[in-house]
Amino acid sequence: MNKTSFNLRVNGVERAVDAEEGTSLLDVLRNTLGLLGTRFGCGSGECGACHVLLDGVSVPACDTPVGAVQGRAIVTVEGLSANGGPGALQQAFLDEQAGQCGYCLSGILASATALLARVPQPSETQVREALDQHLCRCGAHNRIVRAVLRAAQAGATA
Repeated sequence: MNKTSFNLRVNGVERAVDAEEGTSLLDVLRNTLGLLGTRFGCGSGECGACHVLLDGVSVPACDTPVGAVQGRAIVTVEGLSANGGPGALQQAFLDEQAGQCGYCLSGILASATALLARVPQPSETQVREALDQHLCRCGAHNRIVRAVLRAAQAGATA
């Protein structure tokens, strides 16, 4: 197998990585760059655990090849923090105790960030629709929705 060098912009930092052409973005983020906040769930883009922001749009990193993201802005959950602490959306999740096991939250935070960038004051229905693709086995959906609405009320932005 031949490795290719890719130039990626991850969380605002330019990074050069060597990977095989078909390697998933998730594999590069976790195993090459050491960004462990993005989780492996189903491996087929169905559960939402691996979602990251790609040019501001929430996408599954598990089935996005690294070759497709060169030169584009990638933001992981680590990039959502503010000055080394939780960002406004993350703080709302803490305040609402929206995480139980937390496995799904990095992907949910990516999708919620994308939603708030598009619709700063979403309705509950809009939040539920934006997060519909994310599976949370803990049953924390109502707290998650409240957290996104709380962040919107506080003026959280992407």
